[in-house]
Amino acid sequence: MSFEKQGYHLRQDAKKIVLEFMSSNFECSSKNPGMRQANIFRSCGFDWGEKENATSSNQQYWVVALLRELESEGKIQRDPTTKLWRLI
Repeated sequence: MSFEKQGYHLRQDAKKIVLEFMSSNFECSSKNPGMRQANIFRSCGFDWGEKENATSSNQQYWVVALLRELESEGKIQRDPTTKLWRLI
């Protein structure tokens, strides 16, 4: 399998993890305020811990693209005022 294909599957799996987490978390339901991106990132186990030149805070930024992808698929939304993410 090509590296590109493996990366694609990895991204799909990561999206599934986030959706499963958000579906199981009361804060993320469509009727609640939502959750911060950093909390979603860490709660899904994507944090590698503090590393030289790659702090936990810096590591979370790749999840922005993942959340925006789920948003474009109509599965989640970000409150423009609070910046919190929740299911639609």
